[in-house]
Amino acid sequence: MSVRKGMAIALAIFIVDQLVKWWIVGPFALEAKGSVYIVDIFNLTWVENRGISLGLLAADTELGRWLLVAATAIIAAIVGWLMTRPGEEGDRLGFAMILGGALGNIVDRARFGYVVDYADLHFGSFRPFYVFNIADAAITLGVAYLLIRAFWPRREKEISNA
Repeated sequence: MSVRKGMAIALAIFIVDQLVKWWIVGPFALEAKGSVYIVDIFNLTWVENRGISLGLLAADTELGRWLLVAATAIIAAIVGWLMTRPGEEGDRLGFAMILGGALGNIVDRARFGYVVDYADLHFGSFRPFYVFNIADAAITLGVAYLLIRAFWPRREKEISNA
């Protein structure tokens, strides 16, 4: 995959994430509703995630908020740089997913002081995930993709191109 395609995928993830969050925060007004039943295994549930993944390292102060914005921006910059390196063609999809998701969550934290989470997947009372958003899903899938590629045997052609 080319760098241009990778950046286009990252941009598309960012735009879709932000559009859905705009709808959740604005016209749909999920915050006022709290939780909305969609189907037996999925609700829309308002969560203000002030931490990083799984709500860890909550940033409850303005300084903490901006330090978290800075730290995640640095990580996003590194991922963006990794996408441009020669020999990373096979990993660009994973990097693009991580970058697009990270940018979406960075914008939330800068605008609101928290990340807007709303997707509540559950099976009865069992919740395999915390409430999440499109950006979180993209980051998780991007990391999973990179892990699978790291442990999957590479084809001869791919090794010779690296």
